Amino acid sequence: MRRTRRNCAAGFKAKVAISAIKGDKTLAELAEQFDVHPNQIAEWKQQLQASAIDVFGGHSKAKAAAPDLKILHAKIGQLTLPILLTAN
Repeated sequence: MRRTRRNCAAGFKAKVAISAIKGDKTLAELAEQFDVHPNQIAEWKQQLQASAIDVFGGHSKAKAAAPDLKILHAKIGQLTLPILLTAN
């Protein structure tokens, strides 16, 4: 029988990921201890390591790649203007 999907709190995820980073126990041991699949622990560990730079003032890639809305709106206007002129 399959277990229903669980939503884990952020604090729990952090606790498990930090334990995985410490390396004192294997993923299988941590999975048994926290009752979480080893693949999930590995994913949380990767997420923690990837976002650790933000804690110390680094800029995330998502923030750096944010599009300029004014430019995009201007481009939409340029693209729709010929359509509106030919429809009349």
